[in-house]
Amino acid sequence: MIEKIILYCSAAPDLVIERDLLGQVVIEIPIDIGWRIILSPIRGEPVDLEAVVKADIHLLLLGSDIRAPIGLEWLAATRAGHVPTLYLKEGINRTMAANDFIRHLAKRTAWHPFVSSADLRRQVFRLLADHLLTQAFRYSLTSAEIDRLQTWLKGVDEGPEAKVEGGRAVVGESSVILTTERYNPTGGVLLKPRDL
Repeated sequence: MIEKIILYCSAAPDLVIERDLLGQVVIEIPIDIGWRIILSPIRGEPVDLEAVVKADIHLLLLGSDIRAPIGLEWLAATRAGHVPTLYLKEGINRTMAANDFIRHLAKRTAWHPFVSSADLRRQVFRLLADHLLTQAFRYSLTSAEIDRLQTWLKGVDEGPEAKVEGGRAVVGESSVILTTERYNPTGGVLLKPRDL
């Protein structure tokens, strides 16, 4: 049984709202499963290449420019046999380098355009839910969890567009989100609702 799903998010600092969104989106998924979320470093820290290679899900977002280490993360993922899911922010000006990167990656896989953070949120929810449903056996999901996930996904598709512009996410940087339903921690501090 897998204790944590590794979600790697390649995104440059110009997508600060989107980076924050990706750091918190898994909290809303209505099943008890642990997540390890890794975001591209933005302050010159080394890339967690092991996480790139082991990622269960890898998202790559592009805004106005391609910046380090996004290219390195793409290269490491593809060399490991993984193709990240590509999201392209629409309605913005791009550098020539970004346009070249878009054309280069389009030869391997399709870009998924998004026009707002709410649009990206909805697309990522669909992607994560579809991944969980297709990998339900691998993640030991119960039939009740599968039903709950399918019902929730219908609400995501049919529900109103959420407002997520502005504001900072609770999770922020790379993080690990665990559930005591499937994971018994051996270190750290376990927060209970009354502690929050």
